[in-house]
Amino acid sequence: MYLSVQLSYYPLADDFKPVVKEVVKRLEATGLEVHPNRMSTQVFGEFDEVMAALSEVMRWSFETHGKAVFTANFLEGDRRPR
Repeated sequence: MYLSVQLSYYPLADDFKPVVKEVVKRLEATGLEVHPNRMSTQVFGEFDEVMAALSEVMRWSFETHGKAVFTANFLEGDRRPR
C-alpha cells in the first residue's frame, strides 16, 4: 500500500533550524521520496517503509534533541505532486 504523509516538526529549542534540516536530511537518506518546503515535509512511499522511517527519525530526534512536536497527516494512496 502506498502512503503519502505531510509531516511538520517543531523542536523545542532556540536554535531549531539546524535540527529541522537534520530531520529532513535523515528522511531523505532513507531512499523515500521527500519534498521539504517552508511549512512541512511531504514523504511518499510504501506504507511499511514510510512508517519505519518516521519511527526511526522520531526516536533519533527525541534521543538526540529532547522534546519536540511532530504533526502528521496520513493519506493512503499516491498524492505526489505532478
